[in-house]
Amino acid sequence: MRSDIMKKGQERAAHRSLLAALGLTRKEMERPLIGVVNAANEVVPGHIHLNKIAEAAKAGIRSAGGTPMEFPVIAVCDGLAMNHEGMRYSLPSREIIADSIEIMAMAHPFDGLVLIPNCDKCVPAMLMAALRLNIPAILVSGGPMMAGPGATDLNTVFEAVGKYNIGKMSEEELTKIEESACPGCGSCSGMFTANSMNCLSEAIGLALPGNGTIPAVSAARIRLAKEAGEQILDLVKNNICPRDIVTEKSVHNAVAVDMALGGSTNTVLHLPAIFAEAELSLTLDIFDKVSRSTPNLCKLSPAGKHHVVEDLYRAGGVQAVIAELLKKDLVHGDVLTVTGKKMSENIHDNKVCVLDNEVIRPLDNPYSPQGGLAILHGNIAPQGAVVKQSAVAPEMRERTATAHVFDVAEDAMQAILDGKIKAGDCVVIRFEGPKGGPGMREMLGPTSAIAGMGLDKDVMLITDGRFSGATRGAAIGHISPEAAEGGPIAFVRDGDQIKLDIPNRKLELLVSDEEMAKRRAEYIAPEPKAKTSVLKRYAKVVTSAANGAVFKDD
Repeated sequence: MRSDIMKKGQERAAHRSLLAALGLTRKEMERPLIGVVNAANEVVPGHIHLNKIAEAAKAGIRSAGGTPMEFPVIAVCDGLAMNHEGMRYSLPSREIIADSIEIMAMAHPFDGLVLIPNCDKCVPAMLMAALRLNIPAILVSGGPMMAGPGATDLNTVFEAVGKYNIGKMSEEELTKIEESACPGCGSCSGMFTANSMNCLSEAIGLALPGNGTIPAVSAARIRLAKEAGEQILDLVKNNICPRDIVTEKSVHNAVAVDMALGGSTNTVLHLPAIFAEAELSLTLDIFDKVSRSTPNLCKLSPAGKHHVVEDLYRAGGVQAVIAELLKKDLVHGDVLTVTGKKMSENIHDNKVCVLDNEVIRPLDNPYSPQGGLAILHGNIAPQGAVVKQSAVAPEMRERTATAHVFDVAEDAMQAILDGKIKAGDCVVIRFEGPKGGPGMREMLGPTSAIAGMGLDKDVMLITDGRFSGATRGAAIGHISPEAAEGGPIAFVRDGDQIKLDIPNRKLELLVSDEEMAKRRAEYIAPEPKAKTSVLKRYAKVVTSAANGAVFKDD
């Protein structure tokens, strides 16, 4: 066992003395030591209940003959960090979480890991750590939040602010929505980033079936955690490690399921970072290729108004989506998963099928013949940009709009609320990328205000920052290269015309090459925004959003 280097032999007497100080018996020391990575805290609604999940996982570990050893990691609530300086710290937390798990698992050589995240950056961070360490590991999340009355969710509240500002909603109505839309613990209901990543953990093969959709408040979630605790001992016994599971076929499967589900645009940021830890490449071109060949089978909030994650659970969950894709070999069924079985065996052995053909459409009647995300290129985004095309109104899929340029997201938000943005405009928010932000802040506030004010069918928004998974409308993010690296978005000016053509995957600034060269020559870069040591270090080592905003190798 890996833990033997810490506990076996006479020369490790001092180590065993310290383990005894923890209250471990000799018999417990002799068993496999399983690290239980618990992201519980009293700040994030998606994490407030994770101690219960951890206790269930530890019970499963003990029942299968292992000894659990729990330790914590941080987690940021993107909703609470939204629309202020705190959002600069959300994406950097991904690398810090992964690093902290590496530190703990290398300093204390566990035989296996049970990873317990739930919200946005914590899920990809734990998957990154699992692949980096490559010791037996299994992920079990805290599960999705139930929706509020009328399938309301966090996005409903953000959009309600826009309605309130134009007089379409009273203060009393706004208060009623804010008090009911998020009814309890769990990752915010809807196919937002956290739920997208928890669902894709199943597609990648590092989480048990049900991980993405079993509600946080369900007893089935507790049982799943116990099963994960039991299953990690099986993985340890058979020495099945994450890189045995995650292969090039897993890359394809993750992207295909993402497209079928209509996942968050943030998956384009996180999946490349996850697979990079296994030395597997996931480029924007792969996203676009798979998107063109994979139908969009689900239209959950924010892309659809009526379905949320609990509906996907009742319809058969992620496994039912995979079962549908397997009918035409749109995913690879012969890949290994943490069940110890192949993905196709998980489907067939459990007789998985779609239970609601409206929530999960059949392949011959999809919501769209292409996937939920699209990758755009053009002179304003030479390295690419991403849009959640499943959440774009048909009339906005091809549009030419007039640029209104902002170097700070808060200025754009104020202009929108003040009624300065009109139909036919394109809000351009720049210097919000990984390096320029720094931290690549989400733009849920501006996009929700646009939608809430009824302008989502008339106004575009483009940014080198990113969007919450709750965003809908013609919101194009991840424009690369970013402004802080001299990308063309840095040279856009008020009044410029910008052409969006999603069907042909184009995003063009209608300015001549000669004029762009002149602007580049006259350009004076603004002062860096990073003020704290964490953000200064992050800005120095982070790379483009086009390759997942991972750190430089050197």
